[in-house]
Amino acid sequence: MKIVVLGGAGMVGKRVVERLSVGEHEIVAASRRTGVDVLTTEGLAAAVKGADVVIDVVNSPSFEGDVAIPFFETSTRNILSAAANAGVRRHIVLSIVGAERLSANGYFRAKLAQERLVEGGGLPYTILRATQFFEFLDRIIRAGTAGDEVHIAPARVHPIAAGDAASALADIAMARQVDGTIEIAGPDSFKLDQLVRIFMSAMNDRRQVITDPDALYFGTRLTDETLMAGGNPRFGHTDFDSWFRRLKITAPAGAAH
Repeated sequence: MKIVVLGGAGMVGKRVVERLSVGEHEIVAASRRTGVDVLTTEGLAAAVKGADVVIDVVNSPSFEGDVAIPFFETSTRNILSAAANAGVRRHIVLSIVGAERLSANGYFRAKLAQERLVEGGGLPYTILRATQFFEFLDRIIRAGTAGDEVHIAPARVHPIAAGDAASALADIAMARQVDGTIEIAGPDSFKLDQLVRIFMSAMNDRRQVITDPDALYFGTRLTDETLMAGGNPRFGHTDFDSWFRRLKITAPAGAAH
C-alpha cells in the first residue's frame, strides 16, 4: 500500500511518517521541501500517483483569516482533484475540535471550510478533529499576554500531544475504511488557566496568570464546551508530565490531573 503524507515535514506530518515507516508499506513524505506544492500543484500529481491513501496535514503559512481561508480552500480543492485523478481510495484530513464554535477567528473558519470541501469532495474520507495541542501552549500564552500579565479564560480543555494525533492518523490510514468525522482528545482535562499556570511554572515563567472569564481565545469568548470533544471521542495516552519529560525538562509534581 502506498500512503502519501502531504505536509510530511511539519510538526504532525513528520510524526505520522515516523509511525507509518515501521511497516512494509510505501510511505511518501510530500512537502515543498520535496518539490510538492499544494497551492501551485507543482509535483502534486506525481506525488499521489499510485497512492491508496492520502493524509493531508498541510498547514497555512499564517493564522490570519485572509491568508488561511484561501490557502485551505485552494489546497484542498487541488488535493481532491489530484487524488481523484490518481484513483486514491481514501482521503484523511487533520482538523480541529470546535472549529464550528470558533468562527470569530479566520483560521478556524478556514479549517471548517476545508472540512466542508472534503465532505463534498466525492472521495471516501476521514476527518480527524483533535483538541488543542500541548505544543501550542506558547501561542496561547502570547495571545493572552498584556504587559507582565497573561489573561486566560477558565474554560475546560482536553489538550493532546501532537504525537498522539499523529498516531491516530497512522492508525486510521492502516485500518479498514473509517468514514466521516472522528474526534480525539488528551487523557486529562483541565481549566485552560490552570493548564497555562502549570506550563508557565514548569518553564520557570514567573509572569502572573490572570483568570479572566472575558479573555478571548484568538478572538472568541470561551465556554466550557467550546474546546471540548463531544460524543464518543478517541483518547490519546500522553499526559502533560509525560509530554513535558520528552522535552527533557522536569515538570512540577502533580502537573496532570
